[in-house]
Amino acid sequence: METLTLDERERIIDSTLKIQSVQNSLRQVRRNKIPSIDEIAECLTSADKHLRAALGYILPSGTD
Repeated sequence: METLTLDERERIIDSTLKIQSVQNSLRQVRRNKIPSIDEIAECLTSADKHLRAALGYILPSGTD
């Protein structure tokens, strides 16, 4: 895998922070008001983990 440039790292960090912000916002909405909220939460969690992995954080075993 190629090394990320500083600009790419900053973009990924910014995206990760935005994903975390969305996750926090969704926690403030009652679950029955958003269809498929569990799937949305799983998708956001997966995206966060994989972006962190791109920054050099290791994904735990069995995490895809």
